[in-house]
Amino acid sequence: MKFLSFKIVILCILLPPLFYIFSAQSLERYLNARYSAEIRNIYIGDTRPLLEGNTSLKDTVGKNINAYLQSKRLLAYGVKLTVNVITKQGTVLYPLFFEEEHDLPRSDTVQTAAENYRLMNEGLVLTVDLKLGHNTLLSFAILAFYTFFSLLVFYYYYRLGIKKAGQSESEKDKEIRRLQDLERLHNERLRSLMQDREKLAAESLRIKKALDDEKSRASANEDGMIEEIVKLEKRLGQNLLLQKEQQEELEALKEKITESEEKGGRKESRSKAKDADIKRFRVLYKNLSVHERAVSGFAGLADELKIKAEEVIHQLNDNPDLVTIKRKVFGKKSRQTVLEVIFAYKGRLYFKKTKDNKIEILAVGSKNTQTKDLEFLDNLPPE
Repeated sequence: MKFLSFKIVILCILLPPLFYIFSAQSLERYLNARYSAEIRNIYIGDTRPLLEGNTSLKDTVGKNINAYLQSKRLLAYGVKLTVNVITKQGTVLYPLFFEEEHDLPRSDTVQTAAENYRLMNEGLVLTVDLKLGHNTLLSFAILAFYTFFSLLVFYYYYRLGIKKAGQSESEKDKEIRRLQDLERLHNERLRSLMQDREKLAAESLRIKKALDDEKSRASANEDGMIEEIVKLEKRLGQNLLLQKEQQEELEALKEKITESEEKGGRKESRSKAKDADIKRFRVLYKNLSVHERAVSGFAGLADELKIKAEEVIHQLNDNPDLVTIKRKVFGKKSRQTVLEVIFAYKGRLYFKKTKDNKIEILAVGSKNTQTKDLEFLDNLPPE
């Protein structure tokens, strides 16, 4: 059984003999020490009859030890107890190996008392040797106890293994049922997918047939469409050539008109444009003052730069804190602090704050006019 540990089996086999040997030795040591102490306390008994000569020392020792041995029930279950009492001179007091006549006449009590006194003066040596036999009832009882306890432990783990095996079988059956249910579910899904596959195959055939029909119709109309495209391309080329000729004529007319206007009214148009920009700035940006130099520079900018420049002017009018300042420019004569703003990478705008905390735009130009603008700022009069 995989749920019964091999270690448990080995322990249940080996531990009972080991525990038996250990218990037997421990019991021998315990009983030997105990019996030795008890015999030592009783084997002489009361010394007065001995000193009076009423009884001999050998009879008293033999009687007391025999009475003690008869009172111990363990001796009947296999405990072997050997008791020896001798004097230091080697006189054996117990056990007696042959019967001696100890009943002396009444007149010999003095001699008995003297003999008892002499033996006691020699010094008594008591030795107790206890052995627990292995083929005795007590040893069998000890071994049976440990064997029974080992069987109980083995039975406990055996029942525990059976319980685990039952749980394992239950879990296995449960897992099998779950897998069977999952298999049924997957089979149903597979059947559904097979039906969908058949439907998709039929739909694919229908679409393929329709595509073939469309291809045949398209191939039938392809030649006519190609001829139509060729005609359209030819017309388009003719229209482009005519448009190019008209554009060239229009450009020639524009150049003639421009030359005539520049000769007759260039100065007048520039002056009018400058006056119009000044009026427009004054109307739109009431929080600013614009120098004539700035208006002239603004008029000379390209259209894209004009748009970017006016965005900066609008920010200076509404919220000057949003304008990014590149650097400060100091005039040589006036020592006025002029701020430079860059717009559209090439554009440059210069302004300062007046005493009444207003903003005056001094110059507007590009990177090409930057040198002239800085010369103009250096020659500004002091405030």
